[in-house]
Amino acid sequence: MVQAIRVHETGGPDVMRWEQVDLGEPGPAEVRIRHTAIGLNFIDTYFRSGLYPAPAGLPFSPGNEGAGVVQSVGDGVTNLNPGDRVAYVGPLGAYAQERIVPADNLVVIPDGIDDKTAAGMMLKGMTAQYLLRQTFAVGPDTTLLFHAAAGGVGLIAGQWAAHLGATVIGTAGSDEKIALAKAHGYQHMINYRTENFVERVKEITGGKGCDVVYDSVGQDTYPGSLDCIRPLGTWVSFGQSSGPIADFNLGLLAQKGSLFATRPTLFTYIATRDALEATAGELFDVVQRGIVKIELNQEYRLANAIQAHEDLEGRKTTGTTVLIP
Repeated sequence: MVQAIRVHETGGPDVMRWEQVDLGEPGPAEVRIRHTAIGLNFIDTYFRSGLYPAPAGLPFSPGNEGAGVVQSVGDGVTNLNPGDRVAYVGPLGAYAQERIVPADNLVVIPDGIDDKTAAGMMLKGMTAQYLLRQTFAVGPDTTLLFHAAAGGVGLIAGQWAAHLGATVIGTAGSDEKIALAKAHGYQHMINYRTENFVERVKEITGGKGCDVVYDSVGQDTYPGSLDCIRPLGTWVSFGQSSGPIADFNLGLLAQKGSLFATRPTLFTYIATRDALEATAGELFDVVQRGIVKIELNQEYRLANAIQAHEDLEGRKTTGTTVLIP
């Protein structure tokens, strides 16, 4: 038996329970791992609240990201051995001391990256990779706006985009978060609580607007984000921390400059083993070379996941947060 956070009914943070579960041994093509650290992400709150339905129904353990040590492997697993340090994104169920994961979801953590860093960077870091390198190819000629710049994905994306030579604009909700983002690649920051971010983007860009806007906020930044984009530019809606966008009007894209819009998810971009290895490999490379520094700003015991979720949803966290089993 191992301890895990379980959700028997969706709702607020207090629906999470610290319980014993019977794990068993890995089946064919599976691996049993002992977690050393687990990543906390906003998507965890979506599953817990019921905004995203858990694929296997209730009850379930939240969490899509973790790192740990291989304990045992099932039949057919030839690329991993007990004792290997590994990290992963998905499937759901990371909030546990130990768990069983499909072998194809695991990547070996390279030397020079510790377990806490790996656990906290896989989902956010690979999200930054697909946003900047695949959804829209960011380069020296790119001007971009990134909402929630002081969040986990935002701090990684700011550093990476600056390395790629882009003009990087961000939004945040406090002076502290603005200072943090400026230290992580953002040349221009906007306090959306005291400034009109649409007007400020127009000022910064000389009225031209951005080539691409990355928006994980949702309700509170729509449709303003569209007004920040140049004609034929791109709106990337990859989250909804303030709530889902209701009644999206496709006609707005025409009215605001024949814009492109996409609603990507990481899991589509890493759906094949080759894609996972390429995405994770590029992330590991920029971290090992010091281009991107992963800031572990908060740490909670896994048993205290309720507090972690309350702080996350209360916008009291910055950068990366990990849960320790």
